[in-house]
Amino acid sequence: MSKAAKYAVSGLSIVALVTLVSWPFLDPAGRRGVVIAGAVALPIQVTAFWALLRFRGQLNGFLAAWAGGTLLRMLVIAAVAVYAIRSSVEGAVPMLLALAGFFFGLLMLEPMYFKPEPSETA
Repeated sequence: MSKAAKYAVSGLSIVALVTLVSWPFLDPAGRRGVVIAGAVALPIQVTAFWALLRFRGQLNGFLAAWAGGTLLRMLVIAAVAVYAIRSSVEGAVPMLLALAGFFFGLLMLEPMYFKPEPSETA
C-alpha cells in the first residue's frame, strides 16, 4: 500500500472518530455540517499529500506543491464560508470549525507518513 493510501485510510479514521465523538453534542444541522466538512477536507488533504510525495525529490516542485496545497486549503475554507453565509446554511458554524479543524489535524498527520523508507536512505 502506498504512503498516500495509508495516509488516506488514517485520515478517514481520524475524521470518522472526531465526527463520532462530536455527534452527541451537535444538533442535526451541526452533524450534517461536520459530515460535509469531513467529506470536503479529506480528498483535498489526500491530494495535497500525494502532490508532496510526488515532488519529494525536486526542490522547486516540492515547494510549489506545498505552497499550492496551502493556498488550496485557504481557498476552500473561504469558498465554503462564503457559500454557507450567503445561502444561510444551517449548521454553518460547526461546519466551518470542523473544516478548519480537519485541515489542521490532517496536516499534523502528514509527517508520520512522510518519513523515508529504509530503502530510500543511504
